[in-house]
Amino acid sequence: MLQVCLNGGRGPGESAAVPMTPVAMAEAAAAAVAAGADDVHVHPKTPCGSDTLSPRVLADTLAAIRAAVDVPVGVTTGVWAEPDPVRRLARVRSWTVLPDRAAVNWHEPGAEALASALLGRGVAVEAVLRWDTDGPARFLRSSVAPRVLRIVAEAGSESSALALLAALSRSPHARPVLLHGRDAAAWPLLRLARRQGLAARIGLEDTLFLPDGSPARTNAQLVSAALAEPASATVSA
Repeated sequence: MLQVCLNGGRGPGESAAVPMTPVAMAEAAAAAVAAGADDVHVHPKTPCGSDTLSPRVLADTLAAIRAAVDVPVGVTTGVWAEPDPVRRLARVRSWTVLPDRAAVNWHEPGAEALASALLGRGVAVEAVLRWDTDGPARFLRSSVAPRVLRIVAEAGSESSALALLAALSRSPHARPVLLHGRDAAAWPLLRLARRQGLAARIGLEDTLFLPDGSPARTNAQLVSAALAEPASATVSA
């Protein structure tokens, strides 16, 4: 499975290719799925370009993307979109249109309660476990762990990814794993995911560059490059 991560916390100041409006996100999703992506992850944005958990913005974003593609659509619940755990939980409970899944960063305050609330509403949970946080250890102790759809393992290098995967292999509750990295780690970890037989992701959230170092013009271009990238390739300087 290859997931496309359309925008993340990035904005047009980093690249004009980053989709910011529901219409632009829908167009980017359609092109990425046509290029071979199986799944969409998106950060709904306010008109000012900030990530948000607003029910209205979420509904508009999901409606636009679902009109353009027929694949699962997931969203962020990151603390940067709502720092207060209580208000964040209230936001999620107020959603009027539900995503297929939501990413929960397990190292953030209130992660388990948030995951439980999402599951209670019928939203699948992606447990995001970063190698440089206590998220993996907290997840391995969590009673919610057996109920998540998948683990999204994020690492900063191949060595940290292998260490994270080794730690996760000790879990009594085996869940499917999607492995990814950001920026300089994006392409090496996509190739590692392929060698390990794991799901992967690519998109402008994770990298603004193609494997040869040239700027990516679209998410679809990144998806096409990911599907064509040999598992043993090296990144150009």
